[in-house]
Amino acid sequence: MAKPTLLQECDQLVELVSAHHDGIGVAALFQTIGQRVPRRTLQRRLAYLIGQERIRPIGKSRAVRYAVPTPAAPQKIYTAADLDNSLEVRQPMVDFWLPISPEGEEIGTLVRQPWALRKPVGYRREFLEQYRPNHTAYLPQSMRDQLHGMGRSPAAQMEAGTFARTIQKRLLIDLSWASSRLEGNTYSPIDTALLIEFGQAAEGKNTLETQMILNHKEAIEYLVRNPEPARLTPATILALHALLSNKLMADPLACGRIRKIEVGIGGSVYNPLAFPQQVQELFDSVIRMAAEIHDPFEQAFFLMVHLPYLQPFEDVNNRVSRLAANIPFIRHNLCPLSFLDVPQQHYVDAMLGVVELNRIELLRDVFVWAYGRSCQQYVAVQRDLVPPDIFYLRHRQALRDVVTGIISNDEAATDTSIRCRLPGTVVDMDKEQFIQLVLDEFKSLHTDNAIRFGFSALDYAAWEKRHVT
Repeated sequence: MAKPTLLQECDQLVELVSAHHDGIGVAALFQTIGQRVPRRTLQRRLAYLIGQERIRPIGKSRAVRYAVPTPAAPQKIYTAADLDNSLEVRQPMVDFWLPISPEGEEIGTLVRQPWALRKPVGYRREFLEQYRPNHTAYLPQSMRDQLHGMGRSPAAQMEAGTFARTIQKRLLIDLSWASSRLEGNTYSPIDTALLIEFGQAAEGKNTLETQMILNHKEAIEYLVRNPEPARLTPATILALHALLSNKLMADPLACGRIRKIEVGIGGSVYNPLAFPQQVQELFDSVIRMAAEIHDPFEQAFFLMVHLPYLQPFEDVNNRVSRLAANIPFIRHNLCPLSFLDVPQQHYVDAMLGVVELNRIELLRDVFVWAYGRSCQQYVAVQRDLVPPDIFYLRHRQALRDVVTGIISNDEAATDTSIRCRLPGTVVDMDKEQFIQLVLDEFKSLHTDNAIRFGFSALDYAAWEKRHVT
């Protein structure tokens, strides 16, 4: 008999809890379930379901019971007509041709063989060690030149992340949907847009699919909102994993951490490394080597090859690699890679080619084609870009410092308080315009957008109550 999946186990547990309107305790649950699930595993499942808001705790400590939340009052149902008119939610392509090289075709044939005919393999350190940043090239120079020509944006000479922020609304939906679809998520582009714009979950979808989309949204916002902290460092990759895996891991402690257990890849003969110390060491090496690569396209592709090959996390490795690949594009103001229209089977075959054969040709075919599709998607957006506010861009960090300083120190936003906090980077001739810029920024602030400056809605509301009349 097949072992129940995590989703099935959680559904069964919720059904059992729902039968007890006054709640049920751990001891009673364990007695009902019997020996099928260890007690510690049961407690982890309960913690996971609380995080998913599928059950709620009643009471404290040993007397705690678990019940299903009371249904909320009906809310407005949003439709595609409610979406911003400027946001054209595209439908995925149905018929298209993805050009595959002869080497890519060979890889596809090899990895589609029956599992029993493929030789089991383990992690080969030499696959990583034979790569020398800025000397080895997975992408030939002619190919990189072509990609640079396609991906160049009007914001090329501006502050890192400028272009990504101008198309952020489109990128949130496109990349969240496309990356989730590659994981088997069944949300449609319209469903994804309604979830991201209004927080409205699609009917008939399980909570894991909804959570996956929302996690992508938060991870993309993390990269785009302020690219300076989102550099290519181990801490950034761990942060991406924490955001992308939130409430999706069987063990919540595994979010944002290098794995401590063995993992496998379904349908593959590849066996990733088992020893945590080696995984940590190689993870640091992969990120260090990637950071040394000068060309943003080679850097992005290197991450798409070696993060999934190492499998540094218990799960969500491919999602991390896809968003990590966008870090160099965001930082260099290049068109981002949204993975729109990438056929799932091509992507799976390409990744199997990397992990089982250490061959990158099929993944390279998919990468180049996918990037071309992304550029086509955003070319109209590039043409319609509103001319950037150069003064704002030049003083963006100073503006952030002043706004956060005033709110953090519980001060009123006045001409005087702003003058007291004028940074040295604002020259005399810019001071009056900068003060007005800060005052205008405070006029546009509210509880729903204060997160741009790192404040929760609750914290901002408390400050607003004291200082805004």
